[in-house]
Amino acid sequence: MLLVFDAGNTNIVMGVYRGVELLRSWRLATDRHQTADEYEIKIRYFLDSAHISADEITDAIISSVVPPIMPTLERLVANCFRIEPLIIEPGVKTGLSILYDNPREVGADRIVNAVAGYELYGGPLIIIDFGTATTFCVIDGEGRYLGGAISPGIGISAEALFQQAAKLPRIELVKPRQVIGKNTVAGMQSGMIYGYVGLVDGIVQRIVRELGGKPKVIATGDMAEIIAGESETIEAVDQNLTLEGLRIIYDRNRR
Repeated sequence: MLLVFDAGNTNIVMGVYRGVELLRSWRLATDRHQTADEYEIKIRYFLDSAHISADEITDAIISSVVPPIMPTLERLVANCFRIEPLIIEPGVKTGLSILYDNPREVGADRIVNAVAGYELYGGPLIIIDFGTATTFCVIDGEGRYLGGAISPGIGISAEALFQQAAKLPRIELVKPRQVIGKNTVAGMQSGMIYGYVGLVDGIVQRIVRELGGKPKVIATGDMAEIIAGESETIEAVDQNLTLEGLRIIYDRNRR
């Protein structure tokens, strides 16, 4: 079985594959201060809850945009599963041409998403990933990564509003009943959710005008379902996109 890790600034998403089948996936908070032993306790619990033995894990791959946590994850995999993981880094075969000024600047998560998106949906394609930052990645019809846009994630935007405005409370990011809020919380929810929908649709529309054609637009990440439900441009949500990309890249490197 293949164990896949995607370590982001807020969460680590992990999954277990048997061949091309995703058996289970889990999400845990990214904590740079936790040790490999502490992470191992949690991961063994996840595996036990899914009736998967650690001895069944024979391969692993890690993608991370948090450099300080990489040594911890590598030690975790070595100690818990006695294997050396494949790391998404320069030199790994992705099958993706990256037309970026400096390809090394492209986050590992964006590369993994692009690989999965083109493999599963073809091109041209726009991938929106709602994480700590919201990223827009553009892949053309020939499978070339053209670049994209990066904006603050909706979660940190809401947190900044709470931190900087003395009388505004911390809110739950849910869709309000109506745009015209009748109280402070509803007004903040309306501004955050519908304001973010406007941001997403506005950027996508500008990308489409610049790119030309009719690219497919897919979304992934924590807030993808909520934003996609109100968006005029997002066509599909795929919450397993990053995990699928890790599996595909692992298979390409194994071959």
